[in-house]
Amino acid sequence: MKTIRLGARAGSGFVAALALLAPYASHAAQPDDDPDKVARWLDFKEGAFKGRPIDTKGDAVIKFDAPKRAADAAVVPIAISAQFPQTSTHYIKKIYLFIDENPEPYAGSFEFTPDSGLASIETRVRVEDYTFMRAIAETNDGHLYSAVRFIKASGGCSAPAGKDEDAAERAAGQVRLQAEGAPIAGKPELAQLMVRHPNRTGMAMDQVTRNYATAYFVRKVAVTYGGKPVMTANVNFSISENPNFRFYFLPRENGELKVAIEDTKNKRFDGEVAITTQSGTQTSAMK
Repeated sequence: MKTIRLGARAGSGFVAALALLAPYASHAAQPDDDPDKVARWLDFKEGAFKGRPIDTKGDAVIKFDAPKRAADAAVVPIAISAQFPQTSTHYIKKIYLFIDENPEPYAGSFEFTPDSGLASIETRVRVEDYTFMRAIAETNDGHLYSAVRFIKASGGCSAPAGKDEDAAERAAGQVRLQAEGAPIAGKPELAQLMVRHPNRTGMAMDQVTRNYATAYFVRKVAVTYGGKPVMTANVNFSISENPNFRFYFLPRENGELKVAIEDTKNKRFDGEVAITTQSGTQTSAMK
């Protein structure tokens, strides 16, 4: 099956939207399907990994949590959890996220380093149809491990936007970055990033104009601590409106936790928070 790829200008009209949604008229995944034999996954697996073996019993490396049925298909919480800490000799360098039945199955990737402390990520995604979701972890020795979950959801990518398109775009760019505890030197610390952004898919009809808004979404998030990379996300419209990410960093000493965000209109948004490991206190900055 041909994979549909959505760019920043896609979804600008009714014909484009129908073309994107066409695959769902005849097929929806079922929970008793074999996740390793889903046609869309097999096609994308070959394109993404070129025949490299993937360990499907990777629970010792990665775990994937998601609801069995979505309360809101446009805002589905997921958590991908590493099962061991990051070290200089053994670490997860990348996690790939796939949502098989979304218009673009490849939702993005998250890159980590030993300075991440723990290669775990939580976020919220859109889900268009009943589907398998997959997290593929790649370790620094080149091995691949998968964790798979099935979710019942419908219409998350084509759901109408919650507010006026122009108003949502004008409000885009507010960033809040914070550590969630009292940072201790040498111990992985949980942080949260919140970004105000419409993250439009290009498939949602404006309820006033009856037109399809152009796709417009955050495509890259780069987090550093003390000038060293911690987490880099390269994502697409599958991430929900107002993206929210929870991740870890390793505070070895006092420093600045910073984020640089880019969207599909080449706009850049930045945020930072000063981390003090001695007292466990912090001050946050919002831009």
